[in-house]
Amino acid sequence: MTSYLLRRLLGALVVLLVLSAVVYAIFYLMPGNPALLACGKGCTPDHLKVIEHQMGVDQPIWMQYWHFLQGIVVGQDFSAGPTVDHCPAPCLGYSFQTDEPVLSLLLDRLPVTLSLTLGSLVLWLVAGVVAGVISALRRGRAADKVVTVTTLAGMSAPTFLVGILLLMLVCAYLRWLPFPSYIPLLEDPAGWATNLILPWITLAIVQAAVYTRITRTAILETMAEDHIRTGRAYGLSERAIVSRHALRSALTPLVTLVALDLGALLGGAAITESVFGLPGLGLLLVDSVRVVDLPVVVGLTLLSGFFIVVANAVADLLYAVADPRVKVLDSGRRRIRGTA
Repeated sequence: MTSYLLRRLLGALVVLLVLSAVVYAIFYLMPGNPALLACGKGCTPDHLKVIEHQMGVDQPIWMQYWHFLQGIVVGQDFSAGPTVDHCPAPCLGYSFQTDEPVLSLLLDRLPVTLSLTLGSLVLWLVAGVVAGVISALRRGRAADKVVTVTTLAGMSAPTFLVGILLLMLVCAYLRWLPFPSYIPLLEDPAGWATNLILPWITLAIVQAAVYTRITRTAILETMAEDHIRTGRAYGLSERAIVSRHALRSALTPLVTLVALDLGALLGGAAITESVFGLPGLGLLLVDSVRVVDLPVVVGLTLLSGFFIVVANAVADLLYAVADPRVKVLDSGRRRIRGTA
């Protein structure tokens, strides 16, 4: 088990290193001068040379990447005229627009995105798994047909359209809820939840539809296997067969899907946050792209990739805990390599 964990951790670190190299190449080595973006309008050639020296883009490529990686790991010093500013690790640079550390901007917006993502995750998991189980157990019946039609409608509905319709119906026409505005959880828990109900539902509708289809398919495949028929022959109740065997096997592929979705959404749910005006990472990404704030865009890209890699590493660990066959297969491969 220890060697399995170490290999997964090492693999995650390698992926993060490759990710940093790819992100740096895309945003800093492609045609274009990042120093020109930092210099702004009315930039003179002399001022541009100063900015290029401060950013280090006048150095060899390998040295530029080394300083970029060094800033993430141990921090970096930035020359600001006669003074030197130290950016502590993980240093993602300074915003071209506000001159604030990128990491501070990300941390300020992260609680909003966390609130949106985790709340909607609970909704779409519960709704998707329950609907998938009902659809599988009522295959071909009215309940299955209703779930299938609803699922297709949910998967086809664009997120921005669902959000706008909910705002028009619930807030403008029925006036059941106020127009959403983010309230910190510790400041007012009830207001926090009330203002996030519509964004949660908007984000959960499409995701729940996907999880319903996957759960239904996995349960139908599991219910057709030999060990399910054997359990019925031994007199196990249908509830025990579904809960102890079919559902557990069906949830295994959802672990990876949850990891991918959670990691991606933690990097910013741009459409949902833009529709509801939530000041999260997604809205920050939209604003940064519009004004070409390169360090913030790079920082958000790295943060999103970090969340996805970490979420997949956690999914691998959950596989090993939930399914002992993973560890058995892993040890079997090592024995085969050792005898080869």
